This record gives sequence, C-alpha cells and structure tokens, in this order.
Amino acid sequence: MKSNILGPLAGRKTYIALAIVALAVTGAFLLSRSDESKPAEAAKAAAARPALTVSLTAPQALDWPLVLPANGNVVAWQEAVIGAEIANYRITEVRVQVGDKVKKGQVLARIASDTVASELAEAQASVAELEASAAEAKGNAERAKELKEKGFYSSQLNSQYQTAQNTAQARLAAARARQQGASLKVGKTAVLAPDDGVISARSATVGSLTQNGQELFRLIRGGRLEWRAEVPSADLGQIKAGVAATLTAPGGEAVKGTVRAVAPSVDPQTRNGLVYVDLPATSAVRAGMFARGEFSLAQSPALTLPQSAVVLREGFAYVFKMEGEDRVAQVKVALGRRLGERVEIVSGLEPTARVVATGAGFLADGDVVKVVDGVSK
Repeated sequence: MKSNILGPLAGRKTYIALAIVALAVTGAFLLSRSDESKPAEAAKAAAARPALTVSLTAPQALDWPLVLPANGNVVAWQEAVIGAEIANYRITEVRVQVGDKVKKGQVLARIASDTVASELAEAQASVAELEASAAEAKGNAERAKELKEKGFYSSQLNSQYQTAQNTAQARLAAARARQQGASLKVGKTAVLAPDDGVISARSATVGSLTQNGQELFRLIRGGRLEWRAEVPSADLGQIKAGVAATLTAPGGEAVKGTVRAVAPSVDPQTRNGLVYVDLPATSAVRAGMFARGEFSLAQSPALTLPQSAVVLREGFAYVFKMEGEDRVAQVKVALGRRLGERVEIVSGLEPTARVVATGAGFLADGDVVKVVDGVSK
C-alpha cells in the first residue's frame, strides 16, 4: 500500500519542480533581453541629441575688387644729404636729432665763426687799402693825360700812369672778390635745412672739423615715404598711375596709397619691375621696412562667407552645410580673396547652401545640430 501512494506523489513533485525551473528560466531570459535593450535605447537617444546649437548663414554674391598681391620696401621719396659748405672749421653746435621735423631754412648746426670773421675783416681792410691806391692811381693818370695834352709829358710816361691805374683797379676787384668770399663763408657757418622734412640720420658732432663732401645730416624731403613694390613683368601692364594700393604694415595696420609711377625697365635677374606707390603721412610704416600689399585693379563678383564659417583642418578649408533639418555635412571648399571679415568661396559650395555661421570648429561630419535663428547674413 505504501508503494502505491508514494508513486503518484513523487511524480507530482517532479512536475511542480520542472514548472518552477521553467518559470525561472523564462524570467531570466526576459530580464536579460530587457537589460540588453537599455544600452541600445540609450545609444539611440544619445545619437539623436544635438551636438551643438548653431546659427546658419547663406553665401552672398558681392562685387569685390580684383587684387594683385606684391611685396616691397618702404623708402624715402627723396632723401637729401646735407653737409658743410666750408672745410676745416670746427662744429660748435648741433641743434637737431634723428626724427626731428624741420622747416626749410631752419638752422641744423653751427660752425665756429671767429676764424671766418677774422678772414672777412682782413679782406675788408685789403679792399679799403686798394681802394685808396686805386684812387691815387686814377688821379695820377688823369693829371698825366692833361699834362700830355699840354706837351709836358711824353706818350710813354702817360701810358705808364694809365697802366698803373688799370693795375690798381684789377687789384681792387680781386680784393673785393675775396671780401665777398669771406662774407659768404660767414653765412655758411650756419648749416640750414634745404627743405621741409624729417631728419633720418645725423653724423655731426660738436668739436669735429668739417670736411669737403662730408655728410652731416640726412633729410627725408617733405617727410614723404613711398612703397617700391616688386611686381612680376607679366602683371606690370595691369597697373597704371592712380591705381589704389593697400599695404599691410608690420603691426597689422592697413595703409592706403596711390600708384605714382611704374618703372620703365625690369630687373633681368628677377624679372620683376618696380611700382612706386605714394604713401600718406603715418606712423604705421617707416623708411626701411618690408611690407606686403595689394593693388586694386577692377571689380568682379565673388561668392562670400563670414570667416567664422570656414574651418581650416590639415591644410584644407571646410564648411559645414546643413543636410535636412538637423544634420550637418563637412564640405571641402577652395578660398579666394579676403575683404574685412569675409572670404571668397571659389569652389565646392553652391550659392543656395545653408552653412553653419559660428562654432563650426566644434563639429564633425554627420553631427546633429539645433538651429536657433534660421539663416543669418
């Protein structure tokens, strides 16, 4: 009897145990599927989240000047070399320094005048002496002429008196010339500026002796500077007198000038010709500086974007163009001219494209973005 009762009970227990195991396995499987779906949903949510909030801009078609770049040196328009006109005299005073602005006729330096003054006094005394001698010789010649007419003097004696008069007059003329030279020397003891301008060099020192041909000062006439741009011979024909030019000074300032002349010859070594550009008075450039610049030749259409919309990566230029409503695509473009805060797009972008205006440097190809204010200019 015991064996018949225990058999059905044992089978029922086994069935219940199997059912419990099946439920446990099913629950574990469902739980694992739920855990696997969470990272996928999180990744999907992260992928849909915008990488950046951006504003958009559209390319603008503008008429920009066609420019020709060039390099060159800034030099003085004309530089005057100033020296002493009398030699072997001591410099007693120097009144100007390098960088001083001077006016025409202004005294730059003074030379010792005591020796020159004594030479002038000596010349004046010699003139006075010879004037007396000439007057005496003239009187003798006149009396000799009168006495000859009365028969008291011979022709030979009369000629002697006339010769003495002419000799005295010649000596007087020579003495007056020496006096005039001494007077000029007195005037040359002041070294004067030949024109308005700026002192660019000074070698005059107090106590030194003046020499023939010695440079004491160097003067930039009128303070005028010019840019001597080197332009390839193939491009010289495009530049005419009056064309506008813009220099970029070493400090970054823009200096505007005007073409004054184009050199009639070309350097046979470099095949470049010089273009002379008059510059306004400014402290941004100085004589001797090297400067880059460009010539504005004509107007031509340009498709432009703000510089903030262009990203430079690995030596290439890119913009981020909107694809659809919320996704951007990285597009490689070629750049051309620059003017102010805008840059010309030569190729790679259609005029109707919508482009990220700012913050493009933080984006990657295919990023999702949020547009805040539509298309801006």
